[in-house]
Amino acid sequence: MNNQIYKFNTKNKALFLDRDGVINKDYGHVYQINRFHLIKNIKILIKKAIKADYKIIIITNQAGIGKNLYTVNDFHKLTKYMKDLLIKENCHIDGVYYCPYHPKEGIGKYLKDSFNRKPNPGMLLKAQKDFNLNMDESIFIGDKLTDMEAGNNALVKTNILFNNDNINKYKKTCKFFEINCLTEAIKYL
Repeated sequence: MNNQIYKFNTKNKALFLDRDGVINKDYGHVYQINRFHLIKNIKILIKKAIKADYKIIIITNQAGIGKNLYTVNDFHKLTKYMKDLLIKENCHIDGVYYCPYHPKEGIGKYLKDSFNRKPNPGMLLKAQKDFNLNMDESIFIGDKLTDMEAGNNALVKTNILFNNDNINKYKKTCKFFEINCLTEAIKYL
């Protein structure tokens, strides 16, 4: 009889969410609490994902920091507010990854083409390592083609473009599904 102990390397799955345009309304460089408004049905989607054992991870470009429109501290204050707002609804966020760099409009140290800035996969790959994620079982919901490209570049199996009225002007350069309401994403969980 073999007394060998087998270890199962169980990987987690994630629901990756872009912030502005998916979690909250995108007014352009949202950093003030009074301009942070949740998108309809985001709480329902997060609750369903948590119930289905997904890690909830936010992946967000924050070039406003790099453009000196707001500070890292402003971003962290808004992130705390967002997390507190969602936790009141029994929705928690497991991780938040942000990229403050911009390749053309960044100021000083923020002027660079970062591997973390979407459409590059850096933030997603860091989350994959940090949370031991299986990208084949994970989902990324974003509202821009750069989100879809980042998901494809990180080998996330299911990428979903939410509520993008301008999709027809984009050349479809990667694979993704399209939804107009966040509850439509529940079927992919």
